Amino acid sequence: MTRDPLLVVFDCDGTLVDSQNNIVQALALCFGKHGLEAPCVRTCRRIVGLSLVEAMQAILPEADPELHIALAHDYKMAFRELRNTGALEHEPLFAGTREVLEALEARGSMLGVATGKSDRGLQLCLEHHNIQNHFVTLQTADRHPSKPHPSMLQTCMVETNSMPERTAMVGDTVYDIKMAVAARALPVGVAWGYHEPEELLAAGAVAVIERYEDLHDILERHL
Repeated sequence: MTRDPLLVVFDCDGTLVDSQNNIVQALALCFGKHGLEAPCVRTCRRIVGLSLVEAMQAILPEADPELHIALAHDYKMAFRELRNTGALEHEPLFAGTREVLEALEARGSMLGVATGKSDRGLQLCLEHHNIQNHFVTLQTADRHPSKPHPSMLQTCMVETNSMPERTAMVGDTVYDIKMAVAARALPVGVAWGYHEPEELLAAGAVAVIERYEDLHDILERHL
């Protein structure tokens, strides 16, 4: 009997591409606009993966909700300013990204993205690297609650007619892992992103891969 194809969903920032420098720059700009000290790099890394308002709440938990909303808006404007002035840095693919996408697709898997990026930000990123055609479902913070809410991953499954037992979520933060657990999909961590491997395992990851080529074995063993 032929089994249903796998659905493999990837986070973007910290999983497919290294966007740390741009995130740090944009946060510094938007915080500076409000006369606030820029978050340190470690703090920036901790909030990658959250939607913008939730990210600002995590950085400034005691601030008024109105400030969180204003900072989220100004972060988007800061990114636009960096892009328009040519100061936005190239967000490189992590090693093995293109190869793993091609290999999974060749094996008949369906691919998706679930990210805290905006629709526009994700589109620009995927088109820049010419990998947009690999994905059959794209879910962003523009249309869903923030991770770790399972909405993004559940919608990926609905759009591809996939079941949780044939779905994997690959990500670099505890928010990705907890989203997968909530959606009853297979949680797979990557070691090159913004949260430490031990945190990903503690959150429920079945494994944390050191290289993208290791993903194939994890999928074969668990799905």
